Amino acid sequence: MITTDAPTEDHGKSHVHNVALTRRRTLLAGSVLGGAALLLTGCSDDSGSGGGKKDADAAAEARLRAQAARDSAALLARYDATLAAHPGLGERLRPLRAEVARHAAAFGGASPAPSSAAPSSPAAPSAQPRAGATGTPSAPASPAVPPDGKQARTDLAAAERRTADARAAALVTAPPELARLLASVAAAGAAHAYLLAEEDA
Repeated sequence: MITTDAPTEDHGKSHVHNVALTRRRTLLAGSVLGGAALLLTGCSDDSGSGGGKKDADAAAEARLRAQAARDSAALLARYDATLAAHPGLGERLRPLRAEVARHAAAFGGASPAPSSAAPSSPAAPSAQPRAGATGTPSAPASPAVPPDGKQARTDLAAAERRTADARAAALVTAPPELARLLASVAAAGAAHAYLLAEEDA
């Protein structure tokens, strides 16, 4: 009787021990899986925030391009107004005006009307609002032009210089590709200002 009862008690204790061990393993496995789930959630959150940053960068670049296009439109309006007020300056101003038009297109602005129409009619600056109909920002109103031709060129040179300075400042926060474009156009604007001032000499 004594020899048969002892093994039965040992077997019961072993069974209880195995059950406890199995429970501990289950809890441990659950904690590991829970930690893995947290890691996966963290990775998903990181990727989501990265997408948000890309959207913010794209929006900032779009704003810079839109501003550069508006600046080019303002310059074009000034060139057209000057050409309309002083047709005799056409040979000097048209090449510069054409380059400003190319800059506007590079920034996503609408293709402007040919500058050859400017000397023939004072209504030439009205071509700018038609370009805005494509969804790009409308051009500003035609600026006032001094009656003196030399002063008109001086004012145009000052406008080119201001625009070049603004673009040089904007390229600091622009993405690489847009920064290169802004730098190139700013250099061209500075050259225009120099050429317009040289005409006064």
